This record gives sequence, C-alpha cells and structure tokens, in this order.
Amino acid sequence: MWKLFAILSALFAALTSILAKIGIKGVDSNLATAIRTTVIIFLAWGIVFTTGGQYGIKSLTKQNWIFLILSGLATGLSWLFYYKAISIGEVSKVALIDKSSIVLTLTLSFFILNEQFTAKTLVASVLITAGIFMMIWK
Repeated sequence: MWKLFAILSALFAALTSILAKIGIKGVDSNLATAIRTTVIIFLAWGIVFTTGGQYGIKSLTKQNWIFLILSGLATGLSWLFYYKAISIGEVSKVALIDKSSIVLTLTLSFFILNEQFTAKTLVASVLITAGIFMMIWK
C-alpha cells in the first residue's frame, strides 16, 4: 500500500510544480509560498479532525515535537527556495535539481537512520545524479 501512496505523492508533486509555475506568474514567490502553505494547513487539519487524529496530540513526546518542528522548518525553507527558483527558472530544470534530494535522502538515511545502502542503491544514486546533470546542462 505504501507504494501506491508514494506514486500518488509523485503525481501530486508533479502537479504542484506545474500548477505553481502557472500560478506564480507576476506574484512574489514568498507570497505564493504563504498562500500555498495556508491551503495546506486547512487541508491537513481538516483531514486530522475528519479522521479523529487530533486525539494523538496528547501522546506526542518531546522528541516527536522537536523533530516534527525541525521537519516543518526544513519543509518551509525547501518550499521558499523552490518557489523562488521556479519564479525565475524553468520548472522542468528546477524540479530535476529539487529531486536530487532523492540521492541526498538515500545518503542521509544511511548515515543518520542506519538504513541499508547497497550496491544497487549506489548505482541508482549515480544514475539519478548523472541523469540530472544530463538534463540541466547542455
């Protein structure tokens, strides 16, 4: 089931980039990010209250709070930089560079989370990186 959610995530991420590029025309990138974030806040809390997830707040630990807040800050900075990049660059190239986060995530998950890093992971990372360079440089 996680694979279906991952595919849907990729689909909506792609739509996000295209819709954002169209919507950001003539708009300050920080304002666009704030509008997008506001929509996400209402959507996320709507889902939480619809599914009863709000009752889980009491069980969050200090570590949960710290890392969720840090993740939120990282997400916010990522979105601010992404929107600035697509406001002045080609979304097809910005999205490619943005997706280099895949290789960074694989590397960081190995060092921080002690996840497996196999020869297959290494080859895939090299191919992804090579593909990104091939697409963005002439």
